[in-house]
Amino acid sequence: MKPVLTALVMMLGCTHAALSQSAIVQGGGQQLLESYVAYIGDMDLYNSSGQRLTQPWQIIRQDRANYHRFRIRHDGDESDSFFASADNRAVMEDMLRRGQISNGAARDIVNGDVFIEVEIYGQGGRGTSVYVTTYR
Repeated sequence: MKPVLTALVMMLGCTHAALSQSAIVQGGGQQLLESYVAYIGDMDLYNSSGQRLTQPWQIIRQDRANYHRFRIRHDGDESDSFFASADNRAVMEDMLRRGQISNGAARDIVNGDVFIEVEIYGQGGRGTSVYVTTYR
């Protein structure tokens, strides 16, 4: 192989390896599509009819509806493009079931007054699971 061609092949191989390593991948080949941080406050604990929500996925879904649809935002809330879609918010429960949340994080979300970090995983731009952590 000519030296220039060899160098080009080596350079492309290194670039491909660097790109592969920069993608965060979960089991099953899922890639991190997006992540955001949000504060779960009192307004997120109730649905639009005023009923108290009792499941973490309901509260996270309401938080995103508040953020995107109702423009109710807290200091520290970050935007996301995935849950800007009402259809994507509607599958929050299934995505969380296929993802991960600890019992302690679930309890913290139901109690409110907590920050959450949500990582959205999927393939080909389609979300399939979320991983949720909390911190104060």
